[in-house]
Amino acid sequence: MDLAFVQSGLLEKYLDTDVISAARVAALLDRRGILDGTPVYLDEETQTPIPPLCEFGRYLSTALLDETTLKDYGRVIGRLDDHLAGLGSDVLSAVESDLVSYRGHRTQRQKKPVGASVWSRESFVLDDFYGFLVDRKILPHRPARLAARGRNALAPRVRSGMDIRHLTFEQYRYFRDVGLGGQLPNAEVDTSFRGWSPLRGRAGSDIALGTGARWREWSTVLLPELGLWPGMPGGAAEYTVQACAKYGKDRTIYVPEDAVASADLFCLLERPDIVRRAARGLERKARDLFVVGEVDVAGGRVRGILDGVVREFQMSAMDAKLRRITVHEGEFGLEAMSLFVCRGGLMPGADAWKSYRHRAWTRMTNLADRSTPLLPGRRWRWHDLRHTYALQMLTYLENAMDGPEPDQQARRLRHRSYLTGHIRHNPLLIVSRRLGHASPETTYQYLQYTDDLINEFEAAFAGWVGDDQATYAEIASHALASTKGAC
Repeated sequence: MDLAFVQSGLLEKYLDTDVISAARVAALLDRRGILDGTPVYLDEETQTPIPPLCEFGRYLSTALLDETTLKDYGRVIGRLDDHLAGLGSDVLSAVESDLVSYRGHRTQRQKKPVGASVWSRESFVLDDFYGFLVDRKILPHRPARLAARGRNALAPRVRSGMDIRHLTFEQYRYFRDVGLGGQLPNAEVDTSFRGWSPLRGRAGSDIALGTGARWREWSTVLLPELGLWPGMPGGAAEYTVQACAKYGKDRTIYVPEDAVASADLFCLLERPDIVRRAARGLERKARDLFVVGEVDVAGGRVRGILDGVVREFQMSAMDAKLRRITVHEGEFGLEAMSLFVCRGGLMPGADAWKSYRHRAWTRMTNLADRSTPLLPGRRWRWHDLRHTYALQMLTYLENAMDGPEPDQQARRLRHRSYLTGHIRHNPLLIVSRRLGHASPETTYQYLQYTDDLINEFEAAFAGWVGDDQATYAEIASHALASTKGAC
């Protein structure tokens, strides 16, 4: 079985037939509600669609999933079919033992086994897939039996909670300034640093930490949304995120003044050079871009030409794909309206931001010395900054709520009144709203991290291990140095 994905933007370039025009095919896809990224499953020999599987692809498309998610879900079915082909089976004729074999392959036997969280997502898609086939009478029953509590052969063995990983102040500064910003651990400039845009990485990390937004919500921000647009006053900013938010749930994101200033510094010192170098290339691609001619800052709308037609969009309703091709006429010619730009002049994608943090991690570990803060055991993620924001904000609000009340009994009584009479000011609910969590239950999981348990451990076991000359930081630095030497 071969797997392809719907990509309507390529029709005009590559569809060359006398039977049907590219415009008719695009109109048909739009009328049927077939979104870009919808998986299409083809027979390897005849290259004709496989009806039951393509029906599932259309079912996913009607769920209004974004393009990336549609592709990810489509690949899950493709991987299962590839594995089953080696067993002389396929996804439509699989039995329970086939699914058990596939689970073992993905989680244990393949070259890089997936973890519990990845398998949990895949098992959800596969369970939904077979449920769809049974509901549509394509299969008489699911291939796997249901056991206690609804578990089956696809169910993950471990029910894991959120992987909450947060940073200390020292760790964050080291990540930002040394890993992304090209400094040495002693705060001096590293003349050997060959990073393309250190200020871009610093600005991205400051906005991520200062807003607590998800990666897609801050990395796709447009200049007018951040207040970095002619005629806007500057300072702290607020913008509404919706199309780029998880589940499309809209909310207002507050960007503190210091984070905006960090972005402004990038715009002043680095961004113009990137824009100037890319202007000629963007001019050649103008036909495929959304060229904005009018920006209504107060109304949060933009108006311009897309595919030869005048279009108007609410900025919050613009998805990441549209934001990436949104440009305007700037000082050097066409330039992106997104804050962050890469060498091609347009907004960096997921792979680019992933490479930025990977290179930063390599640099941080290579430069680690005795002055370096204790680094996490696993490579850091952009999402760690969201977790850090949540914990710092929650801790601050809880401390502000507690106040200097010395009487613990009186404080407990005040808290009861606080939670019932002033729920609008509840720290947990405030943070939940800021993060855009669908339910406060998700925010509850941060509570176990709000106490500084590391310092409590240090105090409880001071002097138990080693001697007065050895500290945990020194032991960690030595272990890190030994690892580098072994490599």
